[in-house]
Amino acid sequence: MDQLKRGFVLVLTAPSGGGKGVLTRHLMERVADIRFSVSTTTRPIRPGEVDGLHYYYVEKEQFEKMIHEEAFVEWAEVFGNYYGTSRHALLADLEVGWDVILDIDWQGARQIRAQMPGDVVHVAIVPPGREELHRRLTLRGQDSQEVIEKRMALAAQELSHWNEADYVVVNDRLEQACQEIEAIVRAERLKKERMARRIESLVARFG
Repeated sequence: MDQLKRGFVLVLTAPSGGGKGVLTRHLMERVADIRFSVSTTTRPIRPGEVDGLHYYYVEKEQFEKMIHEEAFVEWAEVFGNYYGTSRHALLADLEVGWDVILDIDWQGARQIRAQMPGDVVHVAIVPPGREELHRRLTLRGQDSQEVIEKRMALAAQELSHWNEADYVVVNDRLEQACQEIEAIVRAERLKKERMARRIESLVARFG
């Protein structure tokens, strides 16, 4: 990890079934010094999940106390459960050079950009069509038809905010989408604002 480079927050927004999970795994397998932000949630833990690995699981009362204490850079209520991103953990990761992936919705993206405008890179992941998205949600086998229909309704709302992103990746062909999002990360790492500490260290040697 390059501690002379400040990290950035890579916000991935997409409707459920849009492919955020696959693209996240690709980045973590192929790109060094990048990690996934572990969110705090009030939803029940699912079989196979591990506290502290998939989420930090807390009671609703504790989460609301943390909201009051401004412990989150962003939070939201989804299907009756709270989800939030720890301010302290995120800032600590960026300072030592980690790039951190956040899987949040457009509202969360707005919240975090308002608080950390220079540290956020927002990528909207867009599925190739309504029928394909419905097919993916059905094939996952995780939700009832009623929940799938709710997710489809939310998808239209999520996608209507695509123009708030810095980049847009259409997840039609997975291999191409993986290449595009990897290219975004590599390009963003070279921005002068993030390279400042390293370059200043190099320039100082010429003095």
